Amino acid sequence: MVERMLGLGKNSSVIRELFEYGCRRKAELGEDKVFDFSIGNPSVPAPESVRDTLRRLLEETAPEKLHAYTSAAGDFSVRQAIADYIAKSYNTSAEAKRIYMTAGAAASLTITIAALVNEGEEVAVPVPFFPEYSVFTENAGAKLHPFPSREGDFQIDRESLEKAINEKTRALIINSPNNPSGAILNRESLATVSQVLEEKSRLYGKTIYLISDEPYRELVYGDTEVPWLPDVYDNTIVCYSYSKSLSLPGERIGYIFVGPGVKEGDDVFAAICGAGRSLGFVCAPSLFQFLIRESLGKTSDMQVYRENRELLYKSLSDMGYEMVKPDGAFYLFVKSPEADAYAFSKRAKDYELLLVPSDDFGCPGYVRIAYCVSTAQCINSLPAFRALAESYGLGGK
Repeated sequence: MVERMLGLGKNSSVIRELFEYGCRRKAELGEDKVFDFSIGNPSVPAPESVRDTLRRLLEETAPEKLHAYTSAAGDFSVRQAIADYIAKSYNTSAEAKRIYMTAGAAASLTITIAALVNEGEEVAVPVPFFPEYSVFTENAGAKLHPFPSREGDFQIDRESLEKAINEKTRALIINSPNNPSGAILNRESLATVSQVLEEKSRLYGKTIYLISDEPYRELVYGDTEVPWLPDVYDNTIVCYSYSKSLSLPGERIGYIFVGPGVKEGDDVFAAICGAGRSLGFVCAPSLFQFLIRESLGKTSDMQVYRENRELLYKSLSDMGYEMVKPDGAFYLFVKSPEADAYAFSKRAKDYELLLVPSDDFGCPGYVRIAYCVSTAQCINSLPAFRALAESYGLGGK
């Protein structure tokens, strides 16, 4: 057997470990006694139109067509509908022949990295970042190269980016809105990204790609802008998932879009098709491809996330916890009252609070709180958060 795969199987992510611990603890104490903020599992239902569309598809479409294989890259009518939606939404050009349907963002990222990055090359990523980027990159025989974001707001630090992009770099991953910080990269940060990647591409005589990981694109608060990255940097590949926007994480449906400005874009798409073939990621779930065709532009009701964000941010700040208020996604990234975030997470368990320590996100000293839960859970958890704060002597109101 392959030792690396054995290690991955025996050592699951800290997020999954906490989630499984929470399932066991809830069985012992009851659902309402455990405050599980471990995993980004949407708590709001999918739009009613999703259920209606699924019912109609099941009732009106011949099973041998509805559940059949599609083309390896996905049903062309679905890809065309997505291309039309992209073109209209972002006032850009988009072609169905540059869209590859996938089983969610994980498949999109795995395929894209395998298609673009050669063995021995590097993929840069600003800290904090989703831990599985390391797994996806190492699976391609490459290395993840994290670099620090600007302290205080998690925007791009130009000096750190310039140092991170070297002769081995083939791609940079951007995740905005960000998991785990909730930060959205502003125009200034993205201009820096574009300038540095253009300069480094010329310096090293090769294309350095920007991979935009976008499962949280629609989860934005207030008037904060989420720029369309193919407009910012030509050599951009978009990896999208409907898991969060439509509350369909378990259905695993998304796509890869090769931006119109990508150099030798048709060959890049062919490489994506080849990577999908080699990894066995062909013909994404057909029923949900057809659902997406009928659901473009629709989202779940995000109001509960807004309420939870305001409630937890104000309440925890009043208790003495420190954090940057998130502009998007559904996470709070809270400073640990002690240097060891694992020790803080472990102590939180004593109060039945499940908080993810930040070390695996490349940013020690924080915990992630996933507030995609019921507002009742947020309210009921506040006494536990206060008791935990008091155990550290935090000065709250």
